[in-house]
Amino acid sequence: MRAHRIRWWAYLLVAALGVGGGAATAALEERYHVSLLGLPWFVSAMLAVFGVGVLVAAWQVRRYATTEPRKRVQLRTITPERAVDTLILSKALALAGAVLLGWYAGELLMVVGHLQAPYYRRIAVECVVACVASLIDMVCGVIGEGFCQLPPSEGPEHPKIEQRRKKMRGERPDRGVAWKSDDNDDTAAVPGR
Repeated sequence: MRAHRIRWWAYLLVAALGVGGGAATAALEERYHVSLLGLPWFVSAMLAVFGVGVLVAAWQVRRYATTEPRKRVQLRTITPERAVDTLILSKALALAGAVLLGWYAGELLMVVGHLQAPYYRRIAVECVVACVASLIDMVCGVIGEGFCQLPPSEGPEHPKIEQRRKKMRGERPDRGVAWKSDDNDDTAAVPGR
């Protein structure tokens, strides 16, 4: 199984869904007078701290994966399970950050018309802070997902290995394979004729 990067349009889609959810929440709050808007400062701070934590874990995975095998002994051991868990956390963080960014942006759009009231002004400031924290989470998740990608393995098909083989055999690297003979005879290139 191979892990694929999340496409850019997926972030736009979930952010749009978040905008719809946030706007619906603001409409419900206005109609039924229940307090559902905003986000406490502590939660916004914890979102940003969680995003940075996932980014640090993904950086450790990248550092381990890109280090030469002889030098990996000096690094703290990263198990495959931990690397996969970090990749899953990065993907989840990126998508959750996009949804929450849309959600609080939707709430902010619905509250902007009522900024003369102190209650809505406080909610607008909380929504702006929550949008920034969600954006940090989304960016940390996207970068972390990129950090968890393995570098290309230098197997027998890798261009570097092929160039080394040609160098050892004394071949020129730009020399191609001739499929037809030089005298433009089509039958000479087909084996068995």
